Amino acid sequence: MSTKTVFFAILLSIATTAANHDYKDALSKSIIFYEGQRSGKLPPHQSITWRSDSGLSDGSSDNVDLTGGYYDAGDNVKFGFPMAFTTTMMAWSVLEFGRRMADEQLEAAREAVRWGSDYLLKASAHLPNALYVQVGDPTVDHKCWERAEDMTTARPVYKVTPSNPGSDVAAETAASLAAASRVFRHVDPGYSSKLIEAAEKVFAFADAYRGSYSDSLSSVVCPFYCSYSGYHDELLWGAAWLFKATHNASYLDYAKSLGLDDDSDVFSWDNKLPGARVLLSRVILI
Repeated sequence: MSTKTVFFAILLSIATTAANHDYKDALSKSIIFYEGQRSGKLPPHQSITWRSDSGLSDGSSDNVDLTGGYYDAGDNVKFGFPMAFTTTMMAWSVLEFGRRMADEQLEAAREAVRWGSDYLLKASAHLPNALYVQVGDPTVDHKCWERAEDMTTARPVYKVTPSNPGSDVAAETAASLAAASRVFRHVDPGYSSKLIEAAEKVFAFADAYRGSYSDSLSSVVCPFYCSYSGYHDELLWGAAWLFKATHNASYLDYAKSLGLDDDSDVFSWDNKLPGARVLLSRVILI
């Protein structure tokens, strides 16, 4: 058999295999991953039955309620920066593709967004004095392999404040709350309004007290989730989502005033410039 024949045989095999994949089923199951990452008091209809309640005293060391949210990867740490970005992206996915989801898939996706946004509401409930951005010491946590349900390690909490700012994590939190508000605009208007109100408060905090949370909390956020790109991209991202959520032109003017012309072709939990530009182009042109 010639090399060319083998090559085309492989291509045919790949095409046939791909055609047999049920991508709709794969997409519907992908949201289950987030159920496995849940922290807090789990709902009765939790489908990942090997998980149970955990982290029920989170925040108690600072006399606040920080239960809920998502654990990071295989850790028992709750990092607010990537969690907020994850919530933003889940919300954006629902806004973009929700109409194509089956009812049960859409409901599961909304629940995943709400699980993140509920936690972020708690994290931002003490503004303008503090925005809570992390639960758990990652250095200690990474040295101890244990189920979240069996945690014996201390659960310290970390926050950004006017004197120790974190514009990056605050603006991302604002973006996630604003994006989530759009998800619930029609199905739960009261909750949507609550999310917008919180988003505007967090964004005002991010703008008024500028600085990177990597500088304020370097010992516990680096090298895990340092904000390498700085915080201006999050301010742009947050303003873009608030404009989309509120149609308040002042947020669009704010985004334009930042004048961020840096080249960037990488969109990630750290660098929001490409995503912000796509979002702004769409809300302006559509």
